[in-house]
Amino acid sequence: MRRACAWIGWALCVCASVSVCAQDDPEDDGMIPEDGTQPERGGAGAAAEFLKSNKAAWRMPGQFLVILHQDTHESQVQRTIRRLRARAARRGHPVQVLQTYSGALRGFLVQMSREALQLAVTLPHVHFIEEDSYIFAQSAPWNLQRLLQPYGGIPQNGTYKPPNDGGMAEVYLMDGSIQSSHREVEGRVLITDFNNVPEEDGVRVHKQASQCDSHGTHLAGVVIGSDSGVARGAGVNLVRVLNCQGKGTVSGALAGMEYIGVTLQARPVEALVVLLPFIGGFSRSLNAACRELVSHGAVVIAAAGNHRDDACLYSPASEPEVITVGAVNSADQLMSQGAGGSNYGRCVDVFAPGDDIVSASSDCSTCFTSRSGTSQAAAHAAGALTHRHTHQKHKHQRIFTLWFVCPGIAAVILSSNQNVSPVQVLQMMLHYSISNTINLLPLPETLRLPTPNLVSAMPSIGDLTADRELLCRSVWSERSGRGRGDVAASRCRQGEQMMSCSSVAPDGAGVGESISMRAGHMECVAHNGPSGNGVYAVARCCVMGGLTCQPYAGSEPGREAQCAESQQHLSGHSFPGCTAHSPAELLLDSRPHPKHRRRCTAREGVTSQAVCCHAPSLECRLLETVSLDTDQVELSCLSGWTLTDCKAITEGSTVVEPVATGNSCLIRGAAGGNRIAGVAACCRVTPERDPETKAN
Repeated sequence: MRRACAWIGWALCVCASVSVCAQDDPEDDGMIPEDGTQPERGGAGAAAEFLKSNKAAWRMPGQFLVILHQDTHESQVQRTIRRLRARAARRGHPVQVLQTYSGALRGFLVQMSREALQLAVTLPHVHFIEEDSYIFAQSAPWNLQRLLQPYGGIPQNGTYKPPNDGGMAEVYLMDGSIQSSHREVEGRVLITDFNNVPEEDGVRVHKQASQCDSHGTHLAGVVIGSDSGVARGAGVNLVRVLNCQGKGTVSGALAGMEYIGVTLQARPVEALVVLLPFIGGFSRSLNAACRELVSHGAVVIAAAGNHRDDACLYSPASEPEVITVGAVNSADQLMSQGAGGSNYGRCVDVFAPGDDIVSASSDCSTCFTSRSGTSQAAAHAAGALTHRHTHQKHKHQRIFTLWFVCPGIAAVILSSNQNVSPVQVLQMMLHYSISNTINLLPLPETLRLPTPNLVSAMPSIGDLTADRELLCRSVWSERSGRGRGDVAASRCRQGEQMMSCSSVAPDGAGVGESISMRAGHMECVAHNGPSGNGVYAVARCCVMGGLTCQPYAGSEPGREAQCAESQQHLSGHSFPGCTAHSPAELLLDSRPHPKHRRRCTAREGVTSQAVCCHAPSLECRLLETVSLDTDQVELSCLSGWTLTDCKAITEGSTVVEPVATGNSCLIRGAAGGNRIAGVAACCRVTPERDPETKAN
């Protein structure tokens, strides 16, 4: 505030100079529409975008985040503030700058009138302006014993014993308060000096320490608790962004992430996990700040949300670079509680199990509790079930916790190898998850296919040391529009290579897929047919040491696509991922050539592309099958092999959907069709002690 007053005083003292500055920047007083879209602007360029939360009840009218372009110099933040104050002062509009951002994002938080906002959107260097909004604490699910069961990790006495204690990882928890003297976490919690929370609502707010500490204490116990935690050797650094009601703001969360970034610059950490146990409405600025943290090596994990809704409508759950986790109950089915329940959809990466969760209670330094809650509750709690602290009196209570199993697993993975990247941590978590246990039929049709049917589990000790392995996952786009020529696009994360691209048309009315390049990265594009109801693009995204992939197109429609001549004799190459697209044809197929493994077949008038990949010691096989008496085909890679491509071969039947799920390729045809065929590519790193396979 003192800095703001100083700037205001300076502005008044040098009024003439300010007037000159204002004249140097032509402005546009175009009105901002009520729906939050930007006005049209002629002259030098378009006005900055104006964004509002998609959750109207969570908005904070009159408070705005002004975000500058990413490549803007830090000095432009203060220059932009001066310009805004000058323009607003000339018209008598009050402007109060509350905070500046110079880390993950360049910009500032400001309170101003709608009239001043109309001036701000026309300022140079402004990328977008976002109305500030509230974020809310979430619950989180899992069960320590259930977590280890898939890989035989539980000794006969039922004691929880993970591969390691996560002691090499450092955890930043963005939450409320923590009772650091609790026996579960004592000596391993650092309460940082950061505190950015809104005032509590209402006049009957209980601010006793135990009330304010309940959510953070419970979560800290879940992550590092001596008896109830997953990563019992890790430490937690608390960054306070939620008040005693479990409520915060997007602007406060941005400031908290900037604080983490500055702290890490002064004291770098090799293995870092950032936990975000909250959600708000969709926020471009919050997603961008998360993305920046990941680009600097942090594993960022977010709750999917408790609204029984599409997770893509919320932030930070919608950011592709974070690991977003939904909830299942003890029967591995989607968590449901009253009108709420786990969010789902393509923005969820994995689900985590849990029921009757017990962890540290803030009521006293030795207390434990079982908790439940929804996103609207003032003080949520989450935790873990341990054999030692489950008592009969807790049997009637149920807790549904959304995501804290995954931070614990991430800490364990990072403690085994501090050099793995955030996307490698994600790929390992997905690889060792349990597949196809969740009943997704109750979900809306448009969200059912993209929702991952994966429940998180802890890898075994031997698995964590394997650093020469090919790991792949399917990345779905949103569904395209229904118009002719409408497209959907899917991309891999930073650090992944796209080994294949497919399109899924639920009604069979797609016209194929293609590969395009965007900012130097491949993009999988699916094309809707003339009478289609929308299509999905599905990229098969993989990680492996030394893996590189590049697309090649046929010289003209009808010509086979093939890998570059320089790659023809390279060892360690895969079958090409083949795509085909034609605006006129509905039944398309392109597959690796039966005799020339570096080519993709093409029919007359169809554009074919080949995604050519190479890595040391990479070997691949093709699986192919034809079904004459059923309307579906399934091909599965053998143990030790990884599915890299899943394609349908049309032979007189309209194919509904080729879907890569885990390590299997499932192809469904229309009922009553002639027959359907499928081709799957399976690859692996050649085992070092397998000279015969290497020779082949």
